[in-house]
Amino acid sequence: MRAVVYQGPHEVAVREVDDPRVEQPTDALVRITTTAICGSDLHMYEGRTIAEPGIVFGHENMGIVEEVGSGVTSVRAGDRVCLPFNIACGFCRNCLAGNTGFCLTVNPGFAGGAYGYVGMGPYPGGQAEYLRVPFADFNCLQLPRGEEHEDDFAMLADIFPTGYHATELARVSPGETVAVYGAGPVGLMAAYSALLRGASQVFVVDKVPDRLRLAEQIGAVPIDFTRGSAPEQIRDRTDGGTDKGIDAVGYQATVPEGEEQPAVVLNDLIETVRATGTLGVVGLYLPRDPGAPSEEAGQGRLLIDVGRFFEKGLRMGSGQANVKAYNRHLRDLIIAGRAAPGFVVSQRRPLDDAPDAYARFDRREEGYSKVVLSP
Repeated sequence: MRAVVYQGPHEVAVREVDDPRVEQPTDALVRITTTAICGSDLHMYEGRTIAEPGIVFGHENMGIVEEVGSGVTSVRAGDRVCLPFNIACGFCRNCLAGNTGFCLTVNPGFAGGAYGYVGMGPYPGGQAEYLRVPFADFNCLQLPRGEEHEDDFAMLADIFPTGYHATELARVSPGETVAVYGAGPVGLMAAYSALLRGASQVFVVDKVPDRLRLAEQIGAVPIDFTRGSAPEQIRDRTDGGTDKGIDAVGYQATVPEGEEQPAVVLNDLIETVRATGTLGVVGLYLPRDPGAPSEEAGQGRLLIDVGRFFEKGLRMGSGQANVKAYNRHLRDLIIAGRAAPGFVVSQRRPLDDAPDAYARFDRREEGYSKVVLSP
């Protein structure tokens, strides 16, 4: 089959690879109808992880079940499904507690597994024609048949649950004010989720004009950090700061001059959120960064203003989303017409266009805020 294969920094190619097959009785084989390029894929694409050439990318996947193993009971050929980017067993201690992003079974020696991502187990990604899905009964989210809501449902694999997870980590409640740093797809989903949860005002910080316009369209207040200190801009519009704050940027954050400063968003949030507020951090941070601006940052050690954090009595939650904790509820909001996360999709391209789509998305070109591929 054809698949998007990592070649090295800033280079992917569509290559012929071995077809996946049912390997275990609990597996399913899914024909991919939509797979998205994620901002986290760009970390590997840019050479900012320890990823080796040969990885098949793609952890945001949905499609039609083609075949199931003899041990699969609730999923059948012909079912339309969306796959959480977390691969989880459903029966380990963490899965039983609902922490499916940290499954102890699927990736021995590490808490958590995913499709097509470095360090997340031996699972090829779904930017391909077909995908093997382990523990299919647990991992397949069943969807209404047909083609309705394709873009909306595709967002259930990662960014909609991740954005919602950010609001859970930050404990966003109705009537509260929220600052979201980063207006990429996850940041927009965090802002959207905060509004769904009844936030009275949501500020979204970025510098890319089309992303800020999109934030404004969903009812958020855009903050361009190149026009002055973002914490000061937000504090001037609130009573000394927001109730809650969300980091949807991660370790490749930059200052207005373009210099990379990995801890700048965390420190800005500490200054943005009022005393006793809560931070939710879903922006990616890694223990190893080959392209870091300093030796310490290369080992995931950042200079955080812990003194101010403690002084203000702030709290913080972090980590990747447990997609299974949210995806059914979010699916039902889509079906009921209460949520339409597909608004972030700006491009749908055939699989063969992946190299060009990656390059344009990496350059933050206008119209490339969220790209989905059609194998």
